[in-house]
Amino acid sequence: NVDEMFEQLISEGQHPRDYADTFVMLESLGHYLDREVQYQYDKIEKSDLNGQQVSHRIEEKLDIPFLLKRASKLWDGGYALCGLIGCGDTFTLRDPWGIRSAFYYFDDEVAVVASERPVIQTAFNLKKDDVHELQPGEAFIVKRNGTITTQQILEPKEKITPCSFERIYFSRGSDYDIYRERKKLGELLVPEIVETINNDFENTVFSFIPNTAEVAYFGMLEGLEKHFNHNKAVELLEKRDQLTPGEVEMILAKRVRSEKVAIKDIKLRTFIAQGKSRNDLAAHVYDVTYGSLKRGKDTLVIIDDSIVRGTTLKQSIIKILDRLDPKKIVIVSSSPQIRYPDCYGIDMSRMSEFIAFKAAIKLLEERGMQYIIESVYEKCVAQSRKKKEEIVNYVKEIYAPFSDEEISDKIAEMLTDKDIKAEVKIVFQTIDDLHKACPNNAGDWYFSGNYPTPGGNRLVNNAFINYIEGQENKVYQYSLNFTNSVK
Repeated sequence: NVDEMFEQLISEGQHPRDYADTFVMLESLGHYLDREVQYQYDKIEKSDLNGQQVSHRIEEKLDIPFLLKRASKLWDGGYALCGLIGCGDTFTLRDPWGIRSAFYYFDDEVAVVASERPVIQTAFNLKKDDVHELQPGEAFIVKRNGTITTQQILEPKEKITPCSFERIYFSRGSDYDIYRERKKLGELLVPEIVETINNDFENTVFSFIPNTAEVAYFGMLEGLEKHFNHNKAVELLEKRDQLTPGEVEMILAKRVRSEKVAIKDIKLRTFIAQGKSRNDLAAHVYDVTYGSLKRGKDTLVIIDDSIVRGTTLKQSIIKILDRLDPKKIVIVSSSPQIRYPDCYGIDMSRMSEFIAFKAAIKLLEERGMQYIIESVYEKCVAQSRKKKEEIVNYVKEIYAPFSDEEISDKIAEMLTDKDIKAEVKIVFQTIDDLHKACPNNAGDWYFSGNYPTPGGNRLVNNAFINYIEGQENKVYQYSLNFTNSVK
């Protein structure tokens, strides 16, 4: 809500030189710091202090909690904001929705804040319980004299929604809780995987796309082993009167076939790469282990942490995996379909970036349902000038006519080039199972479109308008035909 913050500063006599969110936040903090300094100066102006004594007294009396409350009252979004004041005081403030994470530790010598717990543990050789989480709306304040306090600055919102994508992808997998959550994400995919391979373990190889999917892969393997062991137990019981010792050994020797099929050749993250350089990068990142599959016979099930744009899958991974000549390639995503943009610190703000969105648009076109696109556009335009609190996420209607499986199948089709010999299937995590795996991180707006702040609904509204009007990168995205009446 940069526009609101900008207007607020202007109404108070300020003239920010830039319109960027962090710049306006800095201007807001600077403005209220000036007012706090003036307030303290007025209090001690008639005292016996003079010169540097006045400055030192002001520094001692600076009320940072009050300053933060005044400056942040309009902020809509996710943040873990760190600041350093010229006198030597420092602070970290976490948003009241708990969207962005923050952890801290202090002792007699150091005070440290970071967005992830394990980096603090590793740097200072600490146990999990030594590091504390900064709570939503709370500030960690270090005064210049070494006094450390945590204070509630903003009232926590009724629904706390920490970002679930932090758990799936962004945060380090070495965190005590995140490691277990990512394993659970992999395990919960097992029933659909088993159905997809028709319970044929003998001719299926399981692997992962390096590197962030590795932990989910371990969880998937554990879940598969449980399922496989159950099958073996049933077979042994059913045939217990007929089996020879050798046959029993053969049943017990059956294992889930797991191989390191995909290799990340260089340590590059194509998700972070910019624009057109991403395609060139994706084509050279991955290689495969030759001989890991039985050609023309095996199904390859390979898990990834998430599928956002599909660039790496289309440009590199599916092509390189197809060289092994599998009968079928099943790409498994430990996250649900990413359908909606983010506005809380991650650069995913354009609708055309999401392969799930493009798949839904394609399905609407193929089935003669363009009137839904036109209807959503008209609704978005009609509410574009409303207050952010009144805006509704009508983009959900783009996905409403289709099941998750229909969209998944269309994604698979769009990511598969004509020269790919293997059948390609994509399996996504469900939102319900995401919450089972990550019960303390309810922020699922990427997948559900349920934004925790009013500004989120305004963002997706504007993103869809920009997509239709071709304003994302001045590239025309979609041609509306308003000669057809909206049905």
